[in-house]
Amino acid sequence: MRRRLTLLLACVVISGLAPLAIYSTTSRSSSSAASRTNPDDVMAVMRRELNRATTSLAKSDPAPYFLSYAVSDVNAVAIVAANGGLVLSTDVGQRRGDVMMRVGSIALDNTHSHSRGSGITSGSLPLDNDPDAAARVLWDLTNREYQQASAAFAKVKANNAVEADEEDKSPDFSRESPQKHADLAQFRSFQGPKVWEERVRKMSAGFLDNPQVYSAIVSFTVSSDRSYLATSEGTSLIRPSAVARLVIEAETHADDGTDLMRVETFQAATPEQLPSDVEIDAKVKRMSVDLTNLRAAPAAEPYAGPALLSGRAAAVFFHEVLGHRLEGHRQRGETEGQTFTKKVNQLVLPPFLSVTDDPTLKELGGVRLAGYYDYDDEGVPAARVVAVENGVLKNFLMSRMPITNFSQSNGHGRRQPGLMATGRQGNLIVTSTHSAKDAELRKQFVEEIKKQGKNYGLYFDDIQGGFTLTGRASPQAFQVLPVMVYRVYADGRPDELVRGVDIVGTPLLSLNNIMVTGDTMHVFNGICGAESGQVPVSASAPAMLFSEIEVQKKKRGTERPPILPPPGIAAASTVKP
Repeated sequence: MRRRLTLLLACVVISGLAPLAIYSTTSRSSSSAASRTNPDDVMAVMRRELNRATTSLAKSDPAPYFLSYAVSDVNAVAIVAANGGLVLSTDVGQRRGDVMMRVGSIALDNTHSHSRGSGITSGSLPLDNDPDAAARVLWDLTNREYQQASAAFAKVKANNAVEADEEDKSPDFSRESPQKHADLAQFRSFQGPKVWEERVRKMSAGFLDNPQVYSAIVSFTVSSDRSYLATSEGTSLIRPSAVARLVIEAETHADDGTDLMRVETFQAATPEQLPSDVEIDAKVKRMSVDLTNLRAAPAAEPYAGPALLSGRAAAVFFHEVLGHRLEGHRQRGETEGQTFTKKVNQLVLPPFLSVTDDPTLKELGGVRLAGYYDYDDEGVPAARVVAVENGVLKNFLMSRMPITNFSQSNGHGRRQPGLMATGRQGNLIVTSTHSAKDAELRKQFVEEIKKQGKNYGLYFDDIQGGFTLTGRASPQAFQVLPVMVYRVYADGRPDELVRGVDIVGTPLLSLNNIMVTGDTMHVFNGICGAESGQVPVSASAPAMLFSEIEVQKKKRGTERPPILPPPGIAAASTVKP
């Protein structure tokens, strides 16, 4: 299956990759209803209905051995401007409920193998503080989920009786200690929509003096959300969260039809912590110049040879190539490639590299990390996991789905509302004990180019995302999507910007081509999509020198540049760097 990492996008960006995209919009007055609700009242309704359902369904055959209710309150303001004009300013608000049920036993239940989706039924809950209305919805969802789960369990048992034995005979669920935590902090109201409407509009207008930028979209979201979890095991969690995000996206087309895009994202706990207008203006000007230069740059050709990845590019590389293959459930699925399943305590990376995933970390080097959380979506406390130590594989990122030799969760069960949790990355961090300063790293890069008899190597400065394939029915391949790529010539000629290539390869070979790293960590914040939906993640790494990286030509569009110049510009011109 394909897993995809993209730049962190707000809820209304046209990519549709945002965590809020599943929610409907409401008026400002109605969406504030959830913010006035006492969180204790919501949990009281959940716990009361959960206890009633658990008692009643215990008499059924088959009886559930696990039942949980999860509720997510979303309260956000979304503001979008395009090409100098405001196109959207609205509140986003919804309360969503998920009923999750397991019928059978921990050893074998209705979620086994391909039936995992039978473990959840979802619906919308009322925003107001009417306990009877909320209880009625939970009651209906519970009944529908029991019918689904019991039917799926009968099918699971029938399949087990006639199908070949599975290689991994681990139970379908792990036993974990119940957790109790209630943060009753009130939602933080956002008082500045008019100010941000004007700021966002001006940001998008910053590209208008460049006729070669065909579209510019700026989106701003600020959200104060709250999640609730109550389980039949006794877990009871109430957790607020707040985030402000700003996304600037601009695009153009080369004369040959190649789509060219530059995206910059910013994330903070509050709007006040986002960059100033001066910083944003400088970034907009840089993006505009980059797009002009990319249009004029030559198209790159397929290549295999020395390459230098910036820290951000290396971070995405590790997220795609290694990170997804460390997720626990990928070690037991019969359709998964299981690249590293049998390599525990073996060398999988150069011995100077270590990899951890630490969702408890809020910041790194002053940069807020998108993958922070205190409890995972199954109610297990988040934990720092040392996945690779000095090149040796030590651990996987575990949800409550056990695998051979790893029977417990380590707090990495994550999901988008409406989907079942799986083991997922949080804050993936790559560290090195064999590093060099930037000048020395470039010197070694040029020496490697000469050693291999190449005319040039490739430097990957910035990226927009990537994806990977982990199923055994398809090639065990990855693709990283760079946007700013330079040829670095062995004879000392100035670096040359090129366009139209993607990094490709297979994990076992590519990971061991790393020769040395830089000494400065860089952070990539993004939204990662996989079986359990889209979740915020971060990846951090230093720059890395590879003895060999392979690139292929990027898929090219067919749209020609506009015939008419943009309004207010008499003729096409070039923006000078």
